[in-house]
This record gives sequence, structure tokens and C-alpha cells, in this order.
Amino acid sequence: MARVVVTRLFERICHLAAPVALVLSLAVMAVPVTAQTFSFSNFDVQGNERTNDAGVLQVAGISPGTAVSAGQVNDALQRLQNSGLFQSVEVAPRGNTLVITVVEYPTVNRIAIEGNRRLDDEELLAVIESTPRRVYSPITAERDAAAIAEAYRLTGRLTAVATPQIIRRSDNRVDLVFEVSEGSIVETQRIAFVGNRDYSDRRLRQVLESTQAGLFRAIIRSDTFIQDRIALDRQLLTDFYQDRGYIDFEILSVTPELSRDRGAYFVTFNIREGQSYRIGNLSVRSELPGADAAMFQQAIRVRPGVRYSPRIIDNQITRMENLASDMGLRFVRIEPNVIRDDANLIINVEFVISRGERVFVERIDIEGNQTTLDRVIRRQFDVVEGDPLDARQIRAAAERIRATGFFADVQVEGRPGTSPEQVIVDVDVEEQPTGSLGFSASYSTDTGAGLAVNFSEENFLGRGQALAISFNTVGDGQSLNFSFEEPAFLRRDLALGLNAYYGVTQQQGNTNFDTVRYGAGVGLAFPISENGRLRLFYNFAHDEVSALDNTGTVNSLILLNEPLEADTSAVGFTYSFDNRSTGLNPNAGIALSFTGEYAGVGGDTEFIRTQFLGIAETRVAREEVTLRATVEAGAINSLDDGTRFANRFSLNSRQMRGFESGGLGPRDLGADNENFLGGNYFAVARFEAAFPLGLPEEYGISGGVFADVGSVWGLDDTAGHATVDDSFSLRSVVGVSIFWDTALGPLRFNFTHPIEVEDYDRTRQFDFTVEARF
Repeated sequence: MARVVVTRLFERICHLAAPVALVLSLAVMAVPVTAQTFSFSNFDVQGNERTNDAGVLQVAGISPGTAVSAGQVNDALQRLQNSGLFQSVEVAPRGNTLVITVVEYPTVNRIAIEGNRRLDDEELLAVIESTPRRVYSPITAERDAAAIAEAYRLTGRLTAVATPQIIRRSDNRVDLVFEVSEGSIVETQRIAFVGNRDYSDRRLRQVLESTQAGLFRAIIRSDTFIQDRIALDRQLLTDFYQDRGYIDFEILSVTPELSRDRGAYFVTFNIREGQSYRIGNLSVRSELPGADAAMFQQAIRVRPGVRYSPRIIDNQITRMENLASDMGLRFVRIEPNVIRDDANLIINVEFVISRGERVFVERIDIEGNQTTLDRVIRRQFDVVEGDPLDARQIRAAAERIRATGFFADVQVEGRPGTSPEQVIVDVDVEEQPTGSLGFSASYSTDTGAGLAVNFSEENFLGRGQALAISFNTVGDGQSLNFSFEEPAFLRRDLALGLNAYYGVTQQQGNTNFDTVRYGAGVGLAFPISENGRLRLFYNFAHDEVSALDNTGTVNSLILLNEPLEADTSAVGFTYSFDNRSTGLNPNAGIALSFTGEYAGVGGDTEFIRTQFLGIAETRVAREEVTLRATVEAGAINSLDDGTRFANRFSLNSRQMRGFESGGLGPRDLGADNENFLGGNYFAVARFEAAFPLGLPEEYGISGGVFADVGSVWGLDDTAGHATVDDSFSLRSVVGVSIFWDTALGPLRFNFTHPIEVEDYDRTRQFDFTVEARF
């Protein structure tokens, strides 16, 4: 350390002494100084080892035989000193010879970082400019120290400090060492709101990206205070209120205050909510020949009384613009004329259709995508080069690019093109990691302990393709799954999906036999409406049943009479509808799915199977309580010798709480193990409510109540099997849930009470699930 201090002192003395030496030398020779000029025919460069004489003279900028003043000689000295190549410089005129003496900066031999534990060397070396085998620069080293401190600041360690040190080596080399003092994490201890009347602090905190410090603050980093999150939090809060009709909402200030011990931040949002408005009358006025206002009025899908939201208005404009495009109208501008009715708290909107400017898209320039191919970004645009410019479509494309999840930041802006009628669209993206490798451990009272390895890549090879591989082992079963999806097959909005699986079980749950199942499938999915999508698929499956006792006393004769193995070759479709994120009501939505499948395109079985899933959810009580209703049903009809166990339905413990997997439904009561046989039909309805328990929200604990009712029933042939019960019989349970969001994963505890059950049903009154990722 003493050597470093002496070296720095020597460097400063040299920097100060050089100009003084020059002035003294000039003063001795100058008669008078103001009129003194020099002309150097010879140059004597001394002390340089890495930089040759020509390089030194080029930086000095003095040519042989050229008359120069004392001031110009001093300028040459300054240029040499500011070049960053030399630790010290002396310039001394001696007759017609200019003597330049330099002391070069040492070469960086190696770079080391000491004292870092939270961030590894690779992360910190990536943010610095200094590199080995380059000239050491004190200015660059100081910038590097600031960059290291900034890297820690982004992780919430605001007091981190990095100090550059050098260790002298032979041959004018140095080791550059950054000594890091990491400091402690500065948490967001409390997020509070001032001025909120209609929504509680708890509900508003759920909107923000920032979170409060919780119970597991030592291992959770999401509660770390990061200044850059404040801007995002402001936007999220504004969007939340505007989606609920608060058109006058305003964030007056955001105040982050550091505690006295500098160990935590207290963030306060000072807001003005205003009043919530609803949509009143929506009308259309056309100023464009050929655009019938009545036709555009029919494109509106909003009824009066809905909460006003800019998003809803944008959706209606998009509908009308699509209609104009279908009618062959170009350069149409649709502007909403918003009329407030403060007395009744409603917003009347008049959509004015007029002729827009004739502006075309000259080209779309994409920058920043080092991995992602250009075409992955371009396919998010509905416009191409040469199309009329539509600012709304450009904004929508920007949102779709962000929604891919491939990029940390997306900026889409327009700039003037080569003519006044043309615009260049610039797309600037910042890529982020899209792959993950996960190891998880789980436990369930249904299947026991399990381990899993999962690999997924959402942007495979930069093509926007999704690839996933997983291996799971739970209880006495193992499974391997593979899936791949190309979202723009044939460069259209057509998703091609491939999947394959392999799984084995050994006498698991309510079965006393072993199974082997493997198969593969391919599907094509495409949109057929704003929120609807259709998927066509083909699946092949092979299943085997083994370890059956053939005496007819341990296992049911129904199982013994079925083929032990079979191939199933099926085609089908799935229609899905989901408006939970795009509907008019931000607090409510529905998701529907209907699947029809025909097996018999080859294979050993022939049947028709249909399934339905419907989910409806909403928030009530100032969005503090979430209500959800789910209905599932299915039917399989054999077209040959009857259905097999592998193709029939069963309900697991998540579909019907309070029962083991396969714990209800057709059962052979005459078999020693009372085999569960599965059913040709099933139906179940689940109703639940989730709500806060009044505990501090940083604990992550909330509660819920639920009620489930359902049944599995029906077999093809029970004649001669008097001990088989496959009748329709409703089962029902009620219960309470405790939800706990922990660092290990989400835990759910269910306590159930049966209302209607059969004597032979396999019930349970408590179960919990947990999943951990690391």
C-alpha cells in the first residue's frame, strides 16, 4: 500500500513539474519570450518502449522545419499528456533539436476483483473497460470502479464502493486490483399511499413491480429497493386506475426516503384518484365519402354503463379501422371526441371518421437484436414497407413485441423518410435471457415426494420457437416430456406444435397394477376471432397394463377382460376462448375450451371423446376478494368393443378436492382391492373465493373457501358384474384453504369436509402441495 501511495505522489509531481520545466527552459532561451520562435530539424525521443518515435511525434503534432511558437510547443506537451499513453512527459528545446522525454504507463498484466461475494467476477468484469495487455489508465480505472459500484446499486446495495489499486510487476507491468466493499442490501421496508380512497394500500401494492421486505428477506431479492423501478411503478399505477375509469387520476409525487441507519427505504406514493367514469353514448360521425356511419356504428361492441378505459376506446377504433380496410378505404383517420358529463360521471364518445394524411411506411429498421432474427420481430407488424402508415398499428406492434418476452426493452419510433410522404419506423430492442434450466422438488399427499429437471427455451436459436424438455419422478412413477412450437409456421399466424412423452407407473394411487405409456402428437393452431383460437391435432399413443393378478379375486374381471396393450391413433380439434386479459372488464373474464377427438384412424381402438372446460373469475369488494367458478365435463363413446381403462376418465385431487386421485367413480366392490375402473363420463364444478386474512401482506399468507361437486360414472358393459357400481352419484365437499407464498415456492393447505360421498370412496380431509425451484 505504501508503494502505491508513493507512486501516485510521484505521478502528480511529474505532472506538475513538466509544464514548469518547459516554461523555465523557454525563459532561459527566449529573448524576448513573446517573440521567440523555434524550428526543429531534429527530434530526440527518450523513454519510450512500446510507442515508437513516429507515434510520439504524430501525437505531438510538430513537423520538422516548421516555425513554431513557445505556445505551440506547450500545446504539443499537453497533447502528449492527454493522450493517455504516458505517465509523465517533458519537452525541452535544445537548439534545433526538440528533446521529448516520456515515462510510459505500465501494461495491465492481469485484472482481479477482491471482496466480492454477492456478484461473481464474470458479472463485474463484464461492466469494466480495462483489459489485460492494454495500457493502464488511471482515468479508465476510476470509471471502472464507478461501474462496479453501479452494478451493486442495481442489486440494492447502495453503499457499495470499489477502489482501484495497482501492484507493480517487472517489465513495466502492473496488476490492476479492484477492492470491493459490498455493503448491505437496502430494502424497501414499506410502500405506502396517500390520497387513495377507493382502493386499499394492499390492493395497490399488488399492482407495483416493487415489493415490501418480507419474512424471507435474507434470500429474496425482489424486495430490494431499485430506483429504476419507480418509473415502471408509476406507469403501472396509472394504467390500473385508467382501466377503471379514473380519467383524472394523477400521481402527485413519489418519495423514497432512506432510513437513518441507511438500511431501508420507505416509499410513499402521493396520488389523486378523482372520480370513476362510465361509458355513456357511443356514436359515429363520418366526414369521408363512401364511409357509412351506420356501418361503423355496428362495429362497436361496447354497451353503455361499462367502466371507461382508454383501452376499450382503442379496441373500438381498431375494429372500425379493420372495417375500413375491408371496405377498401385507405388513409382513414378515426378520432375519438371525448365529451365529459361530470354531473352523471359518464363519458360520451363520438368517433369522427375523416381523411388522414397520405403517409407511407418507407421501411422498418431493427437494431439491438443480436440473437433474435429480424423476421421474428417483423412478423409482429401488420404493416410492411409501402403500406399506409397507421400509428395505432405501430403501437400495437410494439406491444406485441414486448409481449413475446424476448426483450428487456423495446422502443418503436418513427422518423422522416426520404420524402415528406414517407416515414421510417425504427425498432430498438434490448435482448434478455429466454432460456431456463430448473431443478424442482415437490411433495403432495397424493403422489408423495418428487424431483424434476426442466429445460425450456422460449426463443430457440433466435427464431421465436419454444422448446421444452422435462423429466419427472414422483412416487413410483417416472415421465419424460418433450414439446416444440413454431408460432409462425409458413410465416403466417399459424402455430405448429410437436410433443412426445414416455411414462411408467408402478401400482400407484388406486391402481394395483403397472402401466407404461408413450406417444407423440402434432397440432396446428390459428386464430378464428379476436379472443378465439382453433387447434387441429393428431395424436398417437401406446399403453400397456401389467402386473395384474389373473385369478379374478385381486383385480376386477373388467380389467382382466380388456386388452393388456393397445395403440390409439386419433385426430381432433380444440376450440379455446379467453378474454381474461383482453375483455372489457379488467376485473372479470372467462376462459372456455372444447375438445372433440375421434380415435380410429388406424390403431386398435375406436371411440369419440369430448371434453369441456369453463372458467369464470372476477374480483369484488374493491378487488380484495377473487371469486372463481370452474366447470369440467367429458364423455367417451366406444365405437368397437368398449372403452379401455387407459382411455376412460378419472378425477385427480386437484380436480375434485377432498378425494384421492381416482378416489371416486366406478369401482368393483367384489375385487380384493376394490379396483377403480374409470368412467365413460365425468362432470365436476368447483367454486372458490380467495381473500386476505388481515395479516401483514409481506407474510404472503391469505385464505380461501371452496366447494366442489362432481361425479365419474358409466361403463360399457357391466352385465355379469353385479359387484360393479358405475351409477351416477354426486359427491360434494366444502373446505377452507391457506395460501402461503414462500421463498421455497407456493404452498397451499386444503382442509376439507365431505358432504356427500359413497362408502367405498377414498377421501382425505387434508392435503398440501409445495414446489421449490433452485
